[in-house]
Amino acid sequence: MSNNRIVSGMRPTGKLHLGHYHGVLSNWMELQRNFECFFFAADWHSLTTEYASTDGIQDSINEMVLDWLAFGIDPEQSVIFKQSRVPQHAELNLILSMITPVSWLERNPTYKEMQENLTTKDLSTFGFLGYPVLMASDIIVYKAARVPVGQDQIPHLEITREIARRFNYLYGEVFPEPAALLTETPKVLGIDGRKMSKSYGNAIFLSDDAEETRKKVMSMVTDTLRPFKRDPGEPDRCVAFTLHSLYVDADKRAEIVEGCRGAQLGCVDCKKILAQAMVDTLAPFREKRVELAEKPGLVDEVLAEGSRKAEVVAKQTMDEARAALKV
Repeated sequence: MSNNRIVSGMRPTGKLHLGHYHGVLSNWMELQRNFECFFFAADWHSLTTEYASTDGIQDSINEMVLDWLAFGIDPEQSVIFKQSRVPQHAELNLILSMITPVSWLERNPTYKEMQENLTTKDLSTFGFLGYPVLMASDIIVYKAARVPVGQDQIPHLEITREIARRFNYLYGEVFPEPAALLTETPKVLGIDGRKMSKSYGNAIFLSDDAEETRKKVMSMVTDTLRPFKRDPGEPDRCVAFTLHSLYVDADKRAEIVEGCRGAQLGCVDCKKILAQAMVDTLAPFREKRVELAEKPGLVDEVLAEGSRKAEVVAKQTMDEARAALKV
């Protein structure tokens, strides 16, 4: 086991938005400087909900990994790979499914929540119920010491720990129980005030150009209790202001708060300040993405090399697991 190893994956949903950047990518960029990181495109996990429409998964992986590379996830520092290219994930998933009680899966807080929310999909499948087993396989096949999670994801990681503990109890010590590495995950609101999500149609994408970014920011909900510029406003009621803390420096934010509450700064001007700050901050990354997108085969090359490195580690772990199983 490497006490410095971290594993984290992302389902390929296509181009990433600001919520992905501030919730995941910014943390990954920091982690890769201090840990041995394995970051993967979780295409098997996509099948738990997208099994009936798989045509877009590969394109989504390409778009997602381009965003990773453009925003600083470095294949020289981290192992970047595709889940389905490392067969040991599926093999360990099969083995762990033999020892995982159904009751553990049914109590997973996400299981019923997603069934209730994704009413247009039939999620009464073995794969959807058992996705925490696959998640456990993804993590412990690399003997990860830590997994970066937000506070709300700790129950999911606890299932992984329980599965690893059960295997070790039945067959002998093979898998460490990965610890949670709590990371900052600011809630990023979309242009309509709901959580930013591609499915809600309220997202500002990392790959949007400057014009599209400005257009979306200018359409954002502001203080609904301030119909006119002459009325005092309250930044804490303004959806657009939630992004100021991520893109505008503290001194400028203080000016904006004073101008808003004093009815000296209108919502349109406030959003123009935000839009320009976002465009300026994201410009270097967006330019890098355009440059990378012009290199055909780049993503495939990165994933192929990363998958090769990942499989070396995963194969060694599975040799130990098979020996413990005596099969």
